[in-house]
Amino acid sequence: MSKTALITGITGQDGSYLAEFLLNKGYKVIGLVRRASDFNTGRIDHLIEDYDTSRFTWHRGDLTDGSSLARILRMVKPDEIYNLAAQSHVMVSFEIPEYSLDTIVMGTIRLLEGIREIGIAPKVYQAGSSEMFGKTAPPQNEQSPFYPRSPYACAKVCAHNLCVNYREAYNIWVANGILFNHESPRRGQTFVTRKITRALARIKLGIQKKLYLGNLEAKRDWGYAPEYVEAMWLMLQQEKPDDYVIATGENHTVREFLDEAFSCFGMDWEKYVEIDPLQFRPTEVNSLLGNPTKAKNILKWEPKVKFKELVKIMVDADFKREKILLEGTAAHNCEWRNYI
Repeated sequence: MSKTALITGITGQDGSYLAEFLLNKGYKVIGLVRRASDFNTGRIDHLIEDYDTSRFTWHRGDLTDGSSLARILRMVKPDEIYNLAAQSHVMVSFEIPEYSLDTIVMGTIRLLEGIREIGIAPKVYQAGSSEMFGKTAPPQNEQSPFYPRSPYACAKVCAHNLCVNYREAYNIWVANGILFNHESPRRGQTFVTRKITRALARIKLGIQKKLYLGNLEAKRDWGYAPEYVEAMWLMLQQEKPDDYVIATGENHTVREFLDEAFSCFGMDWEKYVEIDPLQFRPTEVNSLLGNPTKAKNILKWEPKVKFKELVKIMVDADFKREKILLEGTAAHNCEWRNYI
């Protein structure tokens, strides 16, 4: 009998890749989709087209609305829950801290309380973040202390600790995944990696002239998102819940990402990039570097796509996408499956 998985944040990068992964595993997948003024299902439209509702469907709901969440939990009674929904942009969390904490902290408590009060017993994956480590000296692993440097990171630390508490207090099966930066062609356009690869494509095609960035010396441990969603699933296949760092074990500066991206077209990024002081965070995180030894030993997971290959995947996908749009093909015909 196939399992049923509920994914919050299914319209995001990770949610869409995870949905594909689970469907390929034979799961029935149900997504929680936040209502927006525009259609926000672009990353999963191909799944809606390819699968009937007995295999894949979604419901309107929001982690800021406990009643809709409880209704869906009662109706679905999932075997596994992947809590990926959040206001996930670090810089934006400085601008809207209250909403960021509501979606992450209160959203997590609403989910945990819903599970407890309804009396269901799913395995739960909670999406943590390397930003929780913040100023902690690298490399960072499961025993490293948290030192959050943004409202987003503070919220993720609180949600992480809530999950540990509910695991110990109420025996709720919940695993925390502390994922370091993971990118793909489906990454949001406001995140620095996509901001670079999209701008590069538009500069190459003569659509855009300049790219404005902040701290080029920030070092990040960048992996490939489709591999990281497999790690999420592996955590929930274990007998006992635990917490895991998921990372590549190497980091690179934003400057190095620029070097690698622009070199794909033999271009010098310094001719096009300008530093914008407004894009610096009030409190910077200088270096994040994960130690994924525990995940390798217990989950038997390790990354395959390395830094250079990741950058090329994103550069190629954005160039293809922007070229198609420039040539007049309707955006809705550009299926996500064509962009890795």
